[in-house]
Formats: sequence, C-alpha cells, structure tokens
Amino acid sequence: MTICTNEIVPSEQEFLLFQSLVHSRLGISLPKHKRVMLGHRLFKRVKSLNLSSFGEYYRHINLLENAQEMERALELITTNETFFFREEKHFDFLKDEILSQVSPNKVFKVWSAAGSSGEEPYSIAMTLQKHCITPWQLKASDVNNSVLEHARKGIYIDDRAKFLPAEYRTAYCMKGTDEYEGYLRVKPELRKKVVFFNFNLLDSMADMEHVDLIFLRNVMIYFDDDTKQKIVNNLQKTLKPGGWLFISHSETLHGLSHNFELIKPAIYKLNSKSE
Repeated sequence: MTICTNEIVPSEQEFLLFQSLVHSRLGISLPKHKRVMLGHRLFKRVKSLNLSSFGEYYRHINLLENAQEMERALELITTNETFFFREEKHFDFLKDEILSQVSPNKVFKVWSAAGSSGEEPYSIAMTLQKHCITPWQLKASDVNNSVLEHARKGIYIDDRAKFLPAEYRTAYCMKGTDEYEGYLRVKPELRKKVVFFNFNLLDSMADMEHVDLIFLRNVMIYFDDDTKQKIVNNLQKTLKPGGWLFISHSETLHGLSHNFELIKPAIYKLNSKSE
C-alpha cells in the first residue's frame, strides 16, 4: 500500500526522526515549519519504493545496505536554490578591496565552502579571472553529490543568471541553442579552473589547504550555536592570518567566540596574529 496523495506531510513524530537524522549527519537544524517542505521533497521516494509512510522510509534508509538511499534522502532534504552573483556587494568588495591589494608574488586561494550547484563558485571564478593580477586557485565543496555533478557541468537556466553582468556573460558563458534554448553554460576554460569536491563542514578541516578567502554563505542559519562554534573554530585554522570570511547578510558571528574583525556587514577579516 502506498501513501495517499493527501498524506504528503509527515506526522510530527516522523518529522522529529528526520530532524534528528539531518542534525546528526550534517549538523543542520530543521525548524518545525520545514515539515511540509520535507514531505514534498521525500514523497516521490516514498511512493516509488512502495512504502506506506515516511516512518517506513526512515527505517528503510537506516538499513546498512541502503547507504545510497540515505545519501539521496539527505540531498533531497538539504538542496537549496541559488543564483549567480548573489549578494553582489561581496563581489564588489572582492574586486575593489581585496584583489587590488593581493601580493603580486603569491597564489590567491579561495574556498567556496558551500558551493551548491556552482553559481557561487563560478561567480567567484569570473571575478578572479577578470580582476586578479596574480595566479589564483578556487575550490568549491558541498555535502550534496548531485548538486556537485550539476556544478561540474556548468549548465544553468537563464533565470539563475539575471544578476550576471553582461561583460561576464559574454566573456565566460556560452548561450544555449536548440534543446538548450534559454540556458547558458560556463565556458570550459573557466570550468576547469574550479575544483569541486564533497565535504561535510562537520568533518575535520585539518588537512585543508590554507586559503586567503572563504565564502560560507546562507549555511550557518541552519546550524545551532554549538555547531556554528565548531565550524568557526575550524574556519579560523583554515584561513591564513589576515584572511577573509564572507557570510550571508542574514547571518552573524555575534555570540560566538572568534578572532574575526567585522569589516562590513557579512564581511570579516581574521586577526593577523591568529594561529
């Protein structure tokens, strides 16, 4: 017996199971008002597996042999929509204040720590390619393998690029034709300069290469304070002294222990004496 179409919202008890799962696996705190969203995102999987409830799906993905389905469920729950040059003032600051001061004899290294489907990393890459006078490296990570695969392909519907400056569109993107009418694709010479990899922000960053700038935007709003503190501690060890951290304008480091100086809203600089 499959779940009925008028029962696409998990019960409170079922929601608590998934809420605990997402928090333990990813550190993300799902608020109660996300119950309907969770139901809509998981309903097709429940139905396709011929399961009777969200609770049965929860038990199904927790079986040892269902690791792949567990990953799929977490991806469905946590996928977020983004677009090119989101919070454009960050890119203006990167261009005008940071790249204008880079050391000419060093490689400028950036990490997009929640790169999602690639719009943010490619926005950074375009800015670096246009305005960075030194060699640069850009890595982008996410916990969601399906969005990382999307990012590597670099194909986007035009609606995602409504804030993409015309000069960047011309220089770094190709216009879709035929079945790809209404899409664009990031040119291969820029795509190959961005390294995408899977990474969970709850994992140790001890082996991460030190970088000059970290973008971690629209992510910490999903974490509780203890998880935020752990991540901020790790970010400080990953940034070079004097390095930069960009978060979202809807986020703050207020109430956390850290060695960052707030330079502008959502823009922080690590104390140069930090270890």
